[in-house]
Amino acid sequence: MSKVVNLNQARKSRAREADRRQSDENAVAFGQSKEDRKRLEAAALKIRAALDGHKRER
Repeated sequence: MSKVVNLNQARKSRAREADRRQSDENAVAFGQSKEDRKRLEAAALKIRAALDGHKRER
């Protein structure tokens, strides 16, 4: 005999798998490497420090 399948669970699991596959494709296409994130974060910290150094006190 066949196994009884809950159609709602099957539909949702299929949709989850499709979403996961899409997110993996997007991560490859648009994602940043760890090196890029660290470089951008360092640049932002440098800019923020430069701006803080130019603030005037009242």
